[in-house]
Amino acid sequence: MTRIQKSLFGIGIFLVVFLGLGTWILNGQSAQYTEAQVTGLKPKLAYPDVQTIPTIRVADPVGWKAGEAPVAAQGLTVTRFAEGLNHPRTLTVLANGDVLAAETNSPGGHGESGISGIVERWLMNKAGAGGVSPNAIVLLRDANGDGVAEQRFEMRNPALNSPYGMVFRDDHLIVANNDAVLSFPYKLGDTQLVGKPEKLMDLPAGGAHWARNAILSPDGTKLYVTVGSSTNIADNGIAAEEGRAAIHEYDFTTKSSRIYASGLRNANGLDWNPASGELWTVVNERDMLGSDLVPDYLTNVPIGAHYGWPWIYWKNNVDARVNAPLPIYINDYVRKPEYALGAHVAPLGLAFARGGHRLGARFANGAFIANHGSWNRKPMSGYDVVFVGFDARGNVLPAQPIKVLTGFLNQDQKTTRGRPVWVAFAHDGALLVSDDTGGVIWRVIAPGAAPSAAIAPVSSGRVLKAPSTVSNLVATPDQDSSLTQPKP
Repeated sequence: MTRIQKSLFGIGIFLVVFLGLGTWILNGQSAQYTEAQVTGLKPKLAYPDVQTIPTIRVADPVGWKAGEAPVAAQGLTVTRFAEGLNHPRTLTVLANGDVLAAETNSPGGHGESGISGIVERWLMNKAGAGGVSPNAIVLLRDANGDGVAEQRFEMRNPALNSPYGMVFRDDHLIVANNDAVLSFPYKLGDTQLVGKPEKLMDLPAGGAHWARNAILSPDGTKLYVTVGSSTNIADNGIAAEEGRAAIHEYDFTTKSSRIYASGLRNANGLDWNPASGELWTVVNERDMLGSDLVPDYLTNVPIGAHYGWPWIYWKNNVDARVNAPLPIYINDYVRKPEYALGAHVAPLGLAFARGGHRLGARFANGAFIANHGSWNRKPMSGYDVVFVGFDARGNVLPAQPIKVLTGFLNQDQKTTRGRPVWVAFAHDGALLVSDDTGGVIWRVIAPGAAPSAAIAPVSSGRVLKAPSTVSNLVATPDQDSSLTQPKP
């Protein structure tokens, strides 16, 4: 064989490997369970399919044409409350009815390095989330009450740095940047964000999960802030995850903070259960264990709770990929999530139904959740707004979620018109949904529906204890584990 023939042969082998790798990346391995099977109180947990190269399925954003809208559940209508926004994420409705929308994106230079970082940035760009953060808060005002925000004011301030969570307290707008919680002087009705803010607390900056949500305690004395992990499973060592994968609590009286709960890979939406009074959140679980693992979840969060990340998922399943030593006695206190939302659906926004909402009796008691959508599942999952029902005592019901809004992801799963991010209730009882790649705030309502009755607060009847001891943590399926092998 001549030198030229050897070179051509080598090039041919390279092309075959390259094309094979590309085919795998573009196609990947399909899920063996349906979305319904990995959703609910008792989801099926597949045998882990450890992946060096994840299944990648990313839809190209094409936007909404004039007159197009998501598909609403029966009895509901959906219209545009505001459009033409620049990557709107979180929504906050103020006491005077003004709606604040954070136009934001990840901070520059965040995320992982090397090949993983290159893949991550490519994915974000392809999904429409790779641009520079606008770093603005837009005030939307529906002064005439027709369901459309006819007034819009862009509020900027040099201190905004990938702003996300927003709460109003005592003539101040508190904003959770990616790296700190700031308190700006602000009175209801203001249309500008001026002055130098007070820094309430520093936060671990950036990382693969940069979004920091915030919520006040019901009495306004404390603030709770989510901080996601920097990597998928502590890939850069557990020390690099200090203060992450957690919910922080800030005390306005003592001006101090502490870790409230941990082991939450990427908690995002926060809300108070109106019946039980508990704090609840939605969590994005780990990746690269296949299309069926691990279910993202909705759960209550008692103080001191630990949900296992990075070592354990869904109460007693060990992630054998984690290099950090397993903490002693961790199996004694890891808490099982309340409700699985499906694998890789990426839940972000969370809002409980309360009195005055106008979506009809079907949605009178439960939680609305915005699923941003998967990037590493085949077929894709999420890209919708769902409703999870609760009973009168504040317990999640053993039923599948109801699809409230669909149609963001086109049927060919190659393009998406938008991606839902956040949910919040307007003063007229309509549900507002932010759509970051679509640049729209959607308004959902049941025409003619009377305002719903208030949900009575009750004692939940449950004492939140540390979980009972788990005798055997499992890394492979056995008859005593919730980890089950899917049938071929």
